[in-house]
Amino acid sequence: MTMKLKYLIGALCLLLGGFAHADEGMWMLGNLDKETRRTMKELGLELTAKQIYNPGRPSLKDAVVSFGGFCSGVVVSQDGLVFTNHHCGFSSIRQRSTVEHDYLRDGFVARSHEEELPCPELFVRFLVRQENVTKRVLSVVRPGMDESDRSMAIDSMMWVIGREVMAEDSTTVGAVDAYYGGNEFWLSVYRDYNDVRLVFAPPSSIGKFGWDRDNWEWPRHTGDFSVFRIYADKDNRPAAYSPDNVPYRAACVAPISLDGYQEGSFCMTLGFPGSTERYLSSFGIEERLLNANQAQIDVRGVKQAIWKREMDRRDSIRLMYASKYSESSNYWKNSIGMNRAIRRLHVLDKKRAMERELQHWIDATPRERKHLSPLLSDLEKNYEARRESNHAEAYFVESFLNGPELVQLALDILNFDFEAEQEQVVSNLERIVERYANLDLDIDKEVFAATLDVYRAKVDSAYWPSLYQAIDSAFGGDSRAYVDDLYARSDVTTPRGLKRFLERDSTYNLYEDPAIALGIDLITHLFELTYQGYGASREIARGERLLNAAVRRMYDDRNFYPDANSTLRLSFGTVCGYDPYDGATYSYYTTVRGVLEKVKAYADDPDFRVEPGWVELLTSGDFGRYADSDGQMKVCFISNNDITGGNSGSAMFNARGELLGLAFDGNWEAMSSDILYEPELQRTIGVDIRYVLFIIEKYGKAANLIRELQIAG
Repeated sequence: MTMKLKYLIGALCLLLGGFAHADEGMWMLGNLDKETRRTMKELGLELTAKQIYNPGRPSLKDAVVSFGGFCSGVVVSQDGLVFTNHHCGFSSIRQRSTVEHDYLRDGFVARSHEEELPCPELFVRFLVRQENVTKRVLSVVRPGMDESDRSMAIDSMMWVIGREVMAEDSTTVGAVDAYYGGNEFWLSVYRDYNDVRLVFAPPSSIGKFGWDRDNWEWPRHTGDFSVFRIYADKDNRPAAYSPDNVPYRAACVAPISLDGYQEGSFCMTLGFPGSTERYLSSFGIEERLLNANQAQIDVRGVKQAIWKREMDRRDSIRLMYASKYSESSNYWKNSIGMNRAIRRLHVLDKKRAMERELQHWIDATPRERKHLSPLLSDLEKNYEARRESNHAEAYFVESFLNGPELVQLALDILNFDFEAEQEQVVSNLERIVERYANLDLDIDKEVFAATLDVYRAKVDSAYWPSLYQAIDSAFGGDSRAYVDDLYARSDVTTPRGLKRFLERDSTYNLYEDPAIALGIDLITHLFELTYQGYGASREIARGERLLNAAVRRMYDDRNFYPDANSTLRLSFGTVCGYDPYDGATYSYYTTVRGVLEKVKAYADDPDFRVEPGWVELLTSGDFGRYADSDGQMKVCFISNNDITGGNSGSAMFNARGELLGLAFDGNWEAMSSDILYEPELQRTIGVDIRYVLFIIEKYGKAANLIRELQIAG
C-alpha cells in the first residue's frame, strides 16, 4: 500500500467518525477500552473506570438517569433529588399550571415533601448493567437471508433476551439495542421509577431566557434547569404513584463543586444521547437535507407562526400550547441549523471525496472487492429509487401526522386498545383527554388549512392524498372551506365523540365520522408511500450496515465508537472557547452581565423579558459563595464534549467526578454534528451549577433544597 493511500485511508476514517479525537465520541460505559481510558487520564481525569461504571457496586453511572425517555438527569441528593433542564421539565411544569397558578410564568417551589407535585406522565430510568449479546443475536441469521428476514429474526431474538431479564427480576427492564449500524448488539438492563414529582422550577423568564432567538446559540445566558424528586416504596423499589411512597434512597449521589473551571479544565458528560448518523453515506445525508429536514423547516415554520401569534394574545392559549410549541420549534430550528451547517461546512463534498477513497480501498483489497465492489453504486441507485416517494413521505408526516391535532385525535381513537392491561387503558385514555384539554379548534383549523397548502405546494400531485380531489371539486380549491366543513361534521372535535365511542353508543358509527374516515384514508396513503420505497429502503438498510462494517475493517487498529441510540454514553474533553468565523473569538463562559445587557438591548422582545426582582438581585452583585474566584457570577460555559439531542440535562463533571453544570444545548456553527463531528467548532453549552444553586437559594429562597446537596467545595 502506498504512503498516499495510507494517508487517504486515515483521513477517511477521521471524517467518517471512526477515529476519535480526544474530545470526540459518545462512548459506551460497559465497553470503555484501554485507549479511551488512557486518553481521559491524560486529559486530567482522576477517577478510575470502576468508579464511573461498576455493575456490581455503586458508581457514578448510578447517579445518572434517563429523564422521561427524552432527556437526561442527575441525582444530587440522598433523598432522590434530580437536576435536569427546564426545557426537559417544561411539559410537566405546564401540565401542573393554570392561569391562577402559572408555574411556567412564575416558577414553582416546594417547601416540603408534601408540597411536591406528582407528574404521572414522567419516569426516570437507571442503567443497571450492559452486556454484549452480539453472538446470540446473530446466531439466528442464516446465509441467504434478505434484509427483511434478517431484521425479523434479529428483532425476535432481541425481544426474547429482553423478556428473560424481566422474568428474572420484575423490577428491571431488558432492552437489546443495535450498534454500529446493526453489526453489534448489547443488552442494557434498566430499573425504572414511575413516581416522579416536581420540586422546583425557575420562572420561564430564567429557565427559557432567550427562547427561540437564543436557542442553539452561543453566547448563552439561560438558567436552563428544573428539579424533581424520585419516589419509591418503603423498600426502595419502583412503585406506581402513592401517597405512601417515600423519597428514593440513592445508590450514588453526584457531589457538587463550587470551584468552577478554567480554560482547558477536564470535563466529562454522562447522559442518554438520542441518535447520530456519523457513518451515514453521502446519499443518506443528502436525502435528510432535502427531505426530512426541509419538510420540518417548511411545515413547522407555518404551524408555529400560527401558534405563537395566538399564544402571545392570550395566557390561556399560551399554557395550552407552550410545551407543544417548545418541542416543535426546537427540532425546527435544529433542522434549519443542520442544513445551513451541512452546506457551509461542505459536509457532502467531504463525504463524497472520502467515499471515493473508500472505493479505492475496496478495489485494492481482494477479499473486500469480491463482496463490496458495487456497495456505493448500489447505495446511490437505491437512494435515487426512493427519492420522490421519500420526499412526499417526509412532507406527509409533517403536514398531516404532526400537523392538525384533529388527525392525531382521530388516529388515537382508532388505535385505542380496550384489550390492553387496565393501567395502560387508563393511561391511553388520560392522554387523549389531555389532548382535548389543550386543543383550540379555531387554531387547529387554521393550522390544518395552512399545512394542506404547504403540502400542495411542495409535493408533486402524483403523491397527493384523495382529500385534495374533494377540496378542488367540492370547495373550489379552498382548503379552509374544506377544513371548516370537516370540523363541523365530525363528533371527535370534542370529547363528546370520544364519550360516544367509549360508551359504545349504537347510534354512533365511528367509521362514518368524517375525521375518523379521513384518518383511515391518510394512514392508507402513508402506507402506500412507504410501500413504494420499500424495496429500495430494504437494500439501503443493508448497504448502510455493510458500509459501517467496511469502515471499521479498513482501519481496524483504530478506536471506534457507535452512533448514539438513546443508551447511556460518556463523552469527554475540555472547557474551551472557539473561533466561529474570521475575526471573532468566543470565550468559554458567560456572566450575569450578559443577562442584564440582553434585557436592556431587547426591551421590547418578550423572549428576554424578566421580573424586576430578578434584575435587582443580579444588579446587587450579592452572589455569596456561588461567585467565581474573580467575583463574577458565571451563567453558562462551553466544552468540546460530544453530545446530541437526549443529552439535555446531562451531568457535566470535573476531573474528580463533581458536578460542574448541566448540558442543555449545542452551538449553531456545528449543527451538522449529528452527521459529522467538527472538532474546531462543536461545543456543548451547559448551565453553571453555581448559577443553578444561586437561583434556588437566593431567588427561590429554597435553602431546604440546598441543605440536601453534597457540596464539595
